[in-house]
Amino acid sequence: MTTRENIAKLAGQYAQRLNTAIDGRVTEMQGDDLSHYLIYRVLGISEREGHLIDVYQNKGRFLYKYAGSFLEEATKLCFREIFPDSGSLRIANTRGQRPRTFEIDCLVGNDALEIKWKDATTDGDHITKEHTRIQVISDACYKPIRVMFYYPNRTQAIRIQGTLETLYAGVGGEYYYGDAAWNYVRDKTGIDLKGILEEIADERTAVAS
Repeated sequence: MTTRENIAKLAGQYAQRLNTAIDGRVTEMQGDDLSHYLIYRVLGISEREGHLIDVYQNKGRFLYKYAGSFLEEATKLCFREIFPDSGSLRIANTRGQRPRTFEIDCLVGNDALEIKWKDATTDGDHITKEHTRIQVISDACYKPIRVMFYYPNRTQAIRIQGTLETLYAGVGGEYYYGDAAWNYVRDKTGIDLKGILEEIADERTAVAS
């Protein structure tokens, strides 16, 4: 199979898993206690609108989870195509007790890739944990590289990403986001991942319509 065919197959698998998870949760919600709708109504939200909000909030959680997992796997697939020995790796936390290990999403030679579809966190603790993680990776003689395809929109989240970019630079690492992230994958593997995903998305949209 070609790389495009493998990515399309992976997309189909994730789409099926997403639909199954959503259908299961929506069915489960039919038995939920709806007494909290009282507060929705107090705040001017009708029961019908409140129900839709609850349903889509749950759908959104699954969508974000599966979207991130899919894009990470698709990216790793591209690297495995060109670098068969690449893959995930866990290394011991040599700078603390928690967590006991850190995972490298995709190790390509000495390049330790952290693959994110997007990161909208505004939690300061995230910076501390990420700082420790990249120090541990650097101590293990790997180069930490962050590849994040979609940059956050909110001010605090953007500020956190700016801090993380500085931390990566401080240990000799690299940080790519947006177009630079897509270009990084293409330049390293010769595979236009974004172009392939756009084609698959257009095909699925055409079928759905």
